[in-house]
Amino acid sequence: MDGDDSEGPPRRRRHLPGAERERQIVEAATRFFVEQGFGGQTRELAARMGITHSAIFRYFPTKEALIERVYDRVFVARWNPDWGPMVRDRSHPLEARLVRFYQEYAARIFDYEWVRIFVFAGLRSVDITPRYLAILREALILPVCAELRVEFGLAPPEVLPFQEREIEAVWALHGKVFYIAVRKYVYNLPTPDDVGPILADDVLVFMRGAPTLFRAIHADAAALRGSAEPG
Repeated sequence: MDGDDSEGPPRRRRHLPGAERERQIVEAATRFFVEQGFGGQTRELAARMGITHSAIFRYFPTKEALIERVYDRVFVARWNPDWGPMVRDRSHPLEARLVRFYQEYAARIFDYEWVRIFVFAGLRSVDITPRYLAILREALILPVCAELRVEFGLAPPEVLPFQEREIEAVWALHGKVFYIAVRKYVYNLPTPDDVGPILADDVLVFMRGAPTLFRAIHADAAALRGSAEPG
């Protein structure tokens, strides 16, 4: 995986069931990548764990396979599949849905491991970050754009495709929320102990400005389409 595989003198170590040893490697790899980034070598990970390099190779034939399991553990396992339906549940006001989503989301991803793995993956061009952002776009960003159109009585996406400015406006809300976690776990700056009210404020500010913005975007799109039609 990372060069030659000389083992050195044999070490005494506990013999664990395969599934338990695999779980330990994934957990240790998560902590290792959080500290070292994805440039860290699996040989060093093995040394930290007190196991041979070939022991890791036995469960994960490549470093990429190990990173994939870290992705499953840190990202996939924390995504709640109920969040998408919750955002689209029109039995509750949209503002309340967004506040609930972000409070639940923050409870799961405002975490040292999650945030640092996400940032390191982006810096090293590991495909964890774009894959996760693709999930976020399909499960959150575009559905919120659709719900905002319903909220403001605007044309559905079947009539007018989502506009780039709409999508970017919703990403901006999400980025504002996530930046609280970046300040805490990347920049080591103080953040509120209880972010719930802060998240509610962020959604409130967004929802107060969104009607004006989205209506302007749609008016501009309609004008552009009108100017493109033959006279």
